[in-house]
Amino acid sequence: MGRTITKPLYTPEQRRIRDSSRWTLVQGILAPVQLLICLVSAVLVVRFLVTGEGYVAATISVLLKTLALYVIMVTGAIWEKEVFGQYLLAEPFFWEDVVSFAVIALHTLYLAALFGGFMTPEHLMILALVAYAIYVVNAVQFVWKLRLARLSAAATEEGVTA
Repeated sequence: MGRTITKPLYTPEQRRIRDSSRWTLVQGILAPVQLLICLVSAVLVVRFLVTGEGYVAATISVLLKTLALYVIMVTGAIWEKEVFGQYLLAEPFFWEDVVSFAVIALHTLYLAALFGGFMTPEHLMILALVAYAIYVVNAVQFVWKLRLARLSAAATEEGVTA
């Protein structure tokens, strides 16, 4: 038997705004780009940790990942404001935003440690991998929420046409 969805993720008005927002497209482009950067960076970071080679490439990749994260967080906050009326922590995306804060905190700690010089290169790369692991959890949250939104939309359509 199918799963019953009790509360739709979006009201009809929020769905209309979401579907017409340019920020929806921006998020749809930035999310896979950030994931690709993360995957390449993770390979470079692991390569450095295993071989001791490629520190500069690994560091640049983490900096690019961090930049991508900041951009997607800012544009995501704008999207959330447009759709839900508040920049962050709107009820439908509360836990995704909370985990995003942890991801941003870890990436920002990496920047502080890198530029402050208070971690070894190995420790910096381990920190980057921890940040990436939490980022993957966050990405799974958003993919799951997208799936729930689609299921909710399908259930709403069935209710309208039934």
